[in-house]
Amino acid sequence: MKYRRFGSTDLQVSEIGFGAWAIGGAANVGGMPIGWGPSDDAVSRQALQAALDAGINFYDTADFYGLGHSETLIGELFGNRPDVVIATKVGQKVGEDGKIAIDYSKAHIMQACEKSLQRLRRDTIDYYQLHVARVHHLQQGECIEAMEQLKQQGKIRYWGASLITFAPEPEAEVLLEMQKGHGFQLVLNLINQLAVPIMQKAAQQGYGIIARMPLQFGLLSGKIRPTDTFSPEDHRSFRLTPNIIQTTQDILRTLAKQYNTSLSSLALSFILGFPEVSTVIPGIRTPQHVALNTEGLVTLSAADHQHLRDIFQSRWQPVMQMMQAQG
Repeated sequence: MKYRRFGSTDLQVSEIGFGAWAIGGAANVGGMPIGWGPSDDAVSRQALQAALDAGINFYDTADFYGLGHSETLIGELFGNRPDVVIATKVGQKVGEDGKIAIDYSKAHIMQACEKSLQRLRRDTIDYYQLHVARVHHLQQGECIEAMEQLKQQGKIRYWGASLITFAPEPEAEVLLEMQKGHGFQLVLNLINQLAVPIMQKAAQQGYGIIARMPLQFGLLSGKIRPTDTFSPEDHRSFRLTPNIIQTTQDILRTLAKQYNTSLSSLALSFILGFPEVSTVIPGIRTPQHVALNTEGLVTLSAADHQHLRDIFQSRWQPVMQMMQAQG
């Protein structure tokens, strides 16, 4: 495993991190599935241990994943050990009406941080993220004040923002102009390269970059077929339509033959070809996923990397537009 510096911080993070959304298990808020279907806690623990054994030291979770269950599992296995870097998020919750609510008030963030620390069994959160806060939340200022205070108190070491999927620039620009925070989490993969310009600008200013959804909900692994169905508890049930899957598969067959490598390795290697990226966080829920995401990575030539960027403009845009239409 190779490691990279997280922006201008003193954090050294593994190039491949552990996306811990799926191990939160099935959860439903107000009729909306917020997980990836049922999970087996025993297998999740095995996956976390396998990741550590493979050299993965960066674990990305949120207090909303499994409504805290993902944090709890990570806390049980790792606790306060200093060789593990834990990133979690705040801002989404179950509202009084039982539906998904967002809350970036200072009071909520301070309280939520304490609860996350308890579940994670840590004295300090290494990297705390605003979970897709929008411009008006940032401009209102309470969330930024809370993060700064938590850092001063030693409850968190660094903080940043997780940016929305299809339009990451507005919130990033606000924080860059304010010179607040230490990093951004953004969507970056072969299909969705919209964040590249803002990522490059942020990295130049010393922000660490977490690339999420590298396999686009598993679509870029090539293992999902147009005939596959997902349970209503699986977030992918309304994200990956047969049309999206089929269109993507047609392009993937050509890429796999051209580069003579596994689709997953190609997708991850492409992202790691951006020097601005600090770590990539594929979703992991089994030891097999650990092996799939850490073995067979290659260094793409500059020409090959540019070719994959060019394909985004010429071939992937229609697929991304279909995904955006799905919400």
